[in-house]
Amino acid sequence: MDTHVKVLGALQIAMGAMCLFGALVLTLVFAGGMSAASLSDDPDAAFALPFIGITGAAFVAFLLVLALPGIVIGIGLLQRRPWARIAGIVLSMLALMAMPIGTIVGVYGLWVLFSRETERLFAARASSATSA
Repeated sequence: MDTHVKVLGALQIAMGAMCLFGALVLTLVFAGGMSAASLSDDPDAAFALPFIGITGAAFVAFLLVLALPGIVIGIGLLQRRPWARIAGIVLSMLALMAMPIGTIVGVYGLWVLFSRETERLFAARASSATSA
């Protein structure tokens, strides 16, 4: 199960990185839309400019909020932090709703993190950390 925990940690980091990439792409798209609207002499374009900016900022913030926990939990899983197992279970349950890739990663994450062997792996790490 040690290998599966490493794979799950890497998958969580990769999914978080994909969300960060999506945030970057959306930033560029909305910045381009805002610059195109600001160059226009149309009064409707000037009216739409704040809405474009707010919508873009909301989408980017949403993707950042989705990305950061996955990256942090993925790093925690790779380092066998005891809190990362519980947080990984919660993240895997939430990922079930993101069809189809999130569902696959979520099911895999639940299988890995609910395993008795994984539970012992993280318990051994917790006991060695408290005794040191």
